[in-house]
Amino acid sequence: MTSLRFATVGDNTIDQYFGDENVSYVGGNAVNVAVQLRLLGNEVDYAGAVGDDEDGRRIRAALEERGIGVDGLEVLPGITSISQIIVRPDGERVIGFEDFATSADYRPDTARLDTLSRCTVVHIGMSPFAAEIRRELKRRGTLVSQDCAVSAGYDSLDVAFGSAGADEPTARRLAEEALAGGATLAVVTQGAAGSIAYDGTTWWSQAADPVTVVDTTGAGDSFIAGFLSVYGRGGSISESLASGAASAASTCGRLGAFEQPSLAISPSERRPA
Repeated sequence: MTSLRFATVGDNTIDQYFGDENVSYVGGNAVNVAVQLRLLGNEVDYAGAVGDDEDGRRIRAALEERGIGVDGLEVLPGITSISQIIVRPDGERVIGFEDFATSADYRPDTARLDTLSRCTVVHIGMSPFAAEIRRELKRRGTLVSQDCAVSAGYDSLDVAFGSAGADEPTARRLAEEALAGGATLAVVTQGAAGSIAYDGTTWWSQAADPVTVVDTTGAGDSFIAGFLSVYGRGGSISESLASGAASAASTCGRLGAFEQPSLAISPSERRPA
């Protein structure tokens, strides 16, 4: 297949797991999507911000080691984002604490937006400036997607990604809301129930690939990467949904959003919810 250049913009974080084991991994929607796109053989750039700390250097290294462009990774005053995940005795995972920190301060300037617009597809993760970013990129002619579960708004989006859990009526409502809000295509994941897509005329559905679930963290991000990797090359929506399902299943089979070494952390680092 033809090699295209993708980019992701927005959040990065250190995912800290507290339970039988206390470990951390590099994560964040925009980082996870970037890594998965790269693993699928694409050229990828990342734009976001970290603090001048060990966590920030760890995120930069994780991106660089995988061949992801980091010219757009800035160091801003403050700390690198942290997400704390509580692993309950039954295995259920619950977000206990989040501090997006410098990730939430990142706002690409005109020069960075110009650079991003030279990519074929740009995906926006969590960003308080998502509306501005997508409008500016769309104005420059870039295909733009966004995870609308973490950033609000649908206008100027070629692909609006959402998440509804195993609830098809809610998934269809979210898809319809995205189209009414200005998106060209809505794609909504439903966990073990699969996913759907809607372009205002046609509905598509895709079953989830079977997998023994170890951890669902980052599965939705992997789905996005799998979908965009095919869709960005002009693949059909059905092919793109199938690719997303395969990528999500692969992620569910391991701890962390992508294959990487864990880092042991102290229980004393856990902050109250």
